[in-house]
Amino acid sequence: MQSRTPLFTPVLIVGCLIILVSFAIRASFGVFQIPIAEEFGWLRAEFSLAIAIQNLAWGIGQPIFGAIAEKIGDRKAIIMGALVYAAGLVLSSMAVTPEAHQAYEVLVGFGIAGTGFGVILAVVGRASSDANRSMSLAIATAAGSAGQIFGAPMAEWMLGMMSWQQVFLIFAAAILAVLLLLPLMRAPAATKQELQESMGQILGKAARDPSFTLIFLGFFSCGYQLAFITAHFPAFVTEMCGPILAGGVLHNVGITTTSALGAVSISLIGVFNIIGTLTAGWLGNRYSKKYLLAIIYTLRTVVAAAFILMPITPWSVIIFSAVMGGLWLATVPLTSGLVAHLYGLRYMGTLYGIVFFSHQVGGFLGVWLGGKMYDIYGDYTLVWWIGVGVGAFSAIVHLPIREKRESAGAVAA
Repeated sequence: MQSRTPLFTPVLIVGCLIILVSFAIRASFGVFQIPIAEEFGWLRAEFSLAIAIQNLAWGIGQPIFGAIAEKIGDRKAIIMGALVYAAGLVLSSMAVTPEAHQAYEVLVGFGIAGTGFGVILAVVGRASSDANRSMSLAIATAAGSAGQIFGAPMAEWMLGMMSWQQVFLIFAAAILAVLLLLPLMRAPAATKQELQESMGQILGKAARDPSFTLIFLGFFSCGYQLAFITAHFPAFVTEMCGPILAGGVLHNVGITTTSALGAVSISLIGVFNIIGTLTAGWLGNRYSKKYLLAIIYTLRTVVAAAFILMPITPWSVIIFSAVMGGLWLATVPLTSGLVAHLYGLRYMGTLYGIVFFSHQVGGFLGVWLGGKMYDIYGDYTLVWWIGVGVGAFSAIVHLPIREKRESAGAVAA
């Protein structure tokens, strides 16, 4: 009967919309790098550190909000996340020092944690049938890409009409508006069998399992690469890409500056990420998740190395964005599905949150090193090659994972 359960449920639809808005805002922060630095005369590292702190706070907040959701309810956790997210954006709009921005990004990071993958994927996973779970997780992950498609270009467009402070206030109102959808989000309660295992027992089991450690370590490079590109690629393209020639295809469709190309590149990554993530979800139901993850990290490593070795032209940016987009969040449904498969669904939010902390430590380093290396060397080449190295590391560490649940304590993903 489970296989006949519809794929698109109210829980999945509402979860997708919440993630879409949350990630549209989050994906736009790289667009503010240059405007904020120029307004206050800051070094690139100052606002980069603020975004890096946001990523680290997101990682710290993910297991916390996962545990809150599992203890007091999913919807209460999401409400808390949205309120904290909005508060961080409003306060950031009034910040005039680097230290203030960096402090307020802690709130933004915690807000993303409460409205992002950790909480939402756990709810979607519990509300999905066995046959639909991998695909449901992929669809919810792809919603983050949908937000990325229009988040950065929307921010760039709004910056042409208003100040960055006003854009932050509009973003705060948008994240609060998603709370109107929460009454439709009702996930089924845990089964009797799942309730027999406490959070402490599951956490202890995961801590003793070498496979959990390998998943934790492997997710580091995903955070490093994605956060670095999200935060710095628009500026990277603006400053290092060759000119867009008048009369060319890009110029004729309205992309006339490298600044516009930088914003569009983030959007393009989002477009192709939807395809890549849904494909990963489909494959995850049929093939080994650990081998799929190793393949994705290997391809990312090759694509990133090839891009930086070639001249940076408008078309190389377009091609890179499309290919990297196909590999972008394809790791998320596979990683979250692997965690659910190994340790069950009852505490998936907390366990995935712990794994996601590694992702965000990588994100912190990717964003911060990007700004720091730029200020020292005047370009992003070194930090880019570090990303290539950690990507190769992640491809290797996924291979020894034992993709077999030791006990039947919960429904498999």
